[in-house]
Amino acid sequence: MLIKSVRGFTPFYGKECFFAENATLIGDIIMGSECSVWYQAVIRGDVNAIRIGDRVNIQDGAVVHATFETSSTHIGNGVSIGHNAIIHGCTIHDNVLIGMGSIIMDHCVIGSNSIIAAGAVVTKNTIIPPGSIYGGLPAKKIKEVDQNLKKNEIERIASNYIKYASWFKE
Repeated sequence: MLIKSVRGFTPFYGKECFFAENATLIGDIIMGSECSVWYQAVIRGDVNAIRIGDRVNIQDGAVVHATFETSSTHIGNGVSIGHNAIIHGCTIHDNVLIGMGSIIMDHCVIGSNSIIAAGAVVTKNTIIPPGSIYGGLPAKKIKEVDQNLKKNEIERIASNYIKYASWFKE
């Protein structure tokens, strides 16, 4: 893992985190406990702050960044960020599933218990209400998240990534 300080900021993270050998953390990052950052994922807090809660998984090839002097990035608890997703200068509340290859742009807010479908592009300034599923380009509401999706997708994936990370600590 590459941990790099920049502009006087050094990444900080909580207990029981897993970082793949080629994951990169740079600059003004504060991350909670039981997080995982997977292969070739980059969290780049060089131009603005990045704050990440507990039990967050940032999967292979994902990029988390922000915009200089304009937009920081805030990720809540229990969030899964799918492979090759781009998270940029936005706010993602608790218990959200960000699908593979999706893009969340500056000043977006993703409400709790929501799902962003794989490949979706959430354009600048979009506010997604809690409990929503959005998909497409640009992302539009598809439907509401029901209890089955909440339990068997959002919560299951977040829990599974804590288990997967434990395999690498043995």
